[in-house]
Amino acid sequence: MARSRFATIIPTILILFVIVLNSFGVVLLSSAPVVSDDPDSVVIRPPHGEGNRHTMFLPLFLSPPNSSRVERNSRRHLQKFDSRSPNARMELHDDLLLNGYYTTRLWIGTPPQKFALIVDTGSTVTYVPCSTCEQCGRHQDPKFQPELSSTYQPVKCNINCACDNDREQCVYERQYAEMSSSSGVLGEDIISFGNQSELTPQRAVFGCENVETGDLYSQHADGIMGLGRGDLSVVDQLVDRGVISDSFSLCYGGMDVGGGTMVLGGISPPAEMVFTRSNPVRSPYYNIELNEIHVAGKKLPLNPTVFDGKHGTVLDSGTTYAYLPETAFLAFRDAVMKELKSLKRIHGPDPNYNDICFSGAGSEVSQLLKAFPAVDMIFDNGQKLSLSPENYLFRHSKVHGAYCLGIFQNGKDPTTLLGGIIVRNTLVSYDREHEKVGFWKTNCSDLWEKLNISGAPPPAPSASNETNSTADMHPTLAPSEPSQYVHPGETKVGLITFSMSLNVKYLDLKPHITELAQFIAQELDVDATQVHVLNFTSKGNGSLIRWAIFPAGSDDYISNATAKGIIEQIEESRVHLPDTFGSYRLFELKIKPPPKRVWWHKHYLIVVVAVIVTLIIGLSAAGAWFIWRRREQSLVSYKPVDSVVPEQELQPL
Repeated sequence: MARSRFATIIPTILILFVIVLNSFGVVLLSSAPVVSDDPDSVVIRPPHGEGNRHTMFLPLFLSPPNSSRVERNSRRHLQKFDSRSPNARMELHDDLLLNGYYTTRLWIGTPPQKFALIVDTGSTVTYVPCSTCEQCGRHQDPKFQPELSSTYQPVKCNINCACDNDREQCVYERQYAEMSSSSGVLGEDIISFGNQSELTPQRAVFGCENVETGDLYSQHADGIMGLGRGDLSVVDQLVDRGVISDSFSLCYGGMDVGGGTMVLGGISPPAEMVFTRSNPVRSPYYNIELNEIHVAGKKLPLNPTVFDGKHGTVLDSGTTYAYLPETAFLAFRDAVMKELKSLKRIHGPDPNYNDICFSGAGSEVSQLLKAFPAVDMIFDNGQKLSLSPENYLFRHSKVHGAYCLGIFQNGKDPTTLLGGIIVRNTLVSYDREHEKVGFWKTNCSDLWEKLNISGAPPPAPSASNETNSTADMHPTLAPSEPSQYVHPGETKVGLITFSMSLNVKYLDLKPHITELAQFIAQELDVDATQVHVLNFTSKGNGSLIRWAIFPAGSDDYISNATAKGIIEQIEESRVHLPDTFGSYRLFELKIKPPPKRVWWHKHYLIVVVAVIVTLIIGLSAAGAWFIWRRREQSLVSYKPVDSVVPEQELQPL
């Protein structure tokens, strides 16, 4: 009888255990990030400070189209491209001041291996880290593996190159002013310019690095794309093959925006483009003939020969800032400071640099002309390039609304060196065929779309009218409203969501949705368990998917470094998918902070385990007490000798 009563306790324990498990499930659900498109979503904004000069802490984004008359005219100017040969139109990534450079994407080999290369007009060799390199840093992409490319060939030793010790293969070596260097062997392979380019893949010679030092070793980018003058330059090789005209163009995005466009080959210049002569005999660099600098409409008291020392005035896309000879810098600094009546001089963000900085200008780039003077550069032919404050300033990374001069003294070197800051939001056309350089002020972030619309090859046949558009042809982030961004350091990222529109039919895509999620996880460098489908619907003859990226494992939030990488990939549409998934478009990128939790939410696992252990111990103790109590009662209970228990046999005494 005691056993039967104890048996009734077991269902009770099971019921209580189920209740605890349900509670555990509720805790799990309440602790998971809630996915919704509510207006409380946090959207990433650009930082108020530019931070470390060599550290990127924000992704880049495209500005919304500008409907002003100037921009409408710019679209018309770019309608006609040079028809003699095709162009390679390539996006630029990163930010000049946050990274110190701009990069583009180049594919090398068969099958193609992808690389992020710094766009450098001051270099004549294109090189990437080689798989044999024992002194190469950790970069954005894996090293180039010649053994995996069926089209790779080493450049054999000949009288036109320096050779290795065995005199079997050509080698190269490059050293830079900041004491970094690169050396390795020369190889030849197929290079590709991306699916936005109408220029087909071409064979070219490039460097396969075996040693890199200095900034080249520590930088995030993989290598250098040399656009300078020289036999090994990518431009020279393509021109020699007759596949492009002898010209290329660069357009760098503005302050807080970054990005931009590069065109290998000629374009029809806008009517408002101003030109200056570029003498290829004067120096191996792209020089221009600068005669005067005006600040607030007033000419600096300088002899024009000050801009003609040594290499003259050089344009270098691989240099971040601008550097003037001593007399020119002092005159420029004094003239600018004379115009800053309402601003306060403050210390720079880095004590290692004697930066000239000012506070009180506000954070709006469009309003900087109210506080800082306009600057004009006058060329030898009298034509003028007007600079906005963003062309000679950079943000103070520690003081909101403060800015510093991005033009410095070039030591005792008489060369005038104009880096990328001077040409932000400026289309620069390097017309080597006619020995001139042209400048045209424009919105470089919008220029990419204008170039695609005006000169892109016709799209591949599509079953859907909706996907037969520029946005779908060329996968770029195209938000329906101006993007707003916040510094990831100011808030923890609990969830990243974005939408993807594909021109693949819903029924055809459905069996491969898991495979697609794995490809996206691989491209975003996250675990496949972090990628979830929130919504998957049919859109015309295509498909629409809403994706979510969750924190890894039991983490409450995605680390800032990981979040920045994910957002950068999505913003720049660097999610490369196999051709079987067709063309796609990314939009509606949002991030959400982790949900607010009380103590027991944060430590729900400990709480649940403690409750379960306590319950088991309590139930076990109760069961043991019940058994002991029952046994005690059976031992001390009095029964007469002649009493008969039903259905029980009497035992002899």
